[in-house]
Amino acid sequence: MDTLPALLKGLIIGFSIAAPVGPIGLLCIRRTLADGPAHGFVSGLGAASADAVYGAIAGFGVVLITDALLGAQVALKLVGGLMLLWLGWSTLRARPAECAADARGGGGLTGAYASTFALTLANPATILSFAAVFGGLGVSAGDGSSTGVAALLVAGVFTGSAMWWLGLSASVGAFRRRVTPAAMLWINRVSGAVLGVFGIAALVSLL
Repeated sequence: MDTLPALLKGLIIGFSIAAPVGPIGLLCIRRTLADGPAHGFVSGLGAASADAVYGAIAGFGVVLITDALLGAQVALKLVGGLMLLWLGWSTLRARPAECAADARGGGGLTGAYASTFALTLANPATILSFAAVFGGLGVSAGDGSSTGVAALLVAGVFTGSAMWWLGLSASVGAFRRRVTPAAMLWINRVSGAVLGVFGIAALVSLL
């Protein structure tokens, strides 16, 4: 596999993984509207970083780490579900006037990045998806020549995902000034409720 095709395939994979709107996408959109495009983009980078971590584990065939994470799926899903419930509740209760204050305090950009990074890591089954994709592309951890290919794919995955989050935050940010405080209040309520549903679904899946 040539260098350029490997990078391009990684870009496509990363973009495709990031594009479906789930809890991370919802958080990115809401934070862009409430706190600005930088917060939305950094939130997306947290998810992209976690995807790159799982892609690297799958691509380089770190079996012990993979087995350990998959073995801890129940605990990680529990943590992820509770995090979503907490984020949903805090978003539901947020008032538009509080959003700017949250951006300056409460962790700011660091907190935005860390929360989405942790949420994405709470789904270790992602490793299986990357393992299947890499296997389909002929990347084998046991083949020394594939080590570089795996690295290029992982770099492409991160870059493709980051490109999606940059485009999303920039697009949503363009309409930010048109959102009135009343509309932002309803956005907070709807976003909080949907995040809560995602959290409940994660917890119910443990049963």
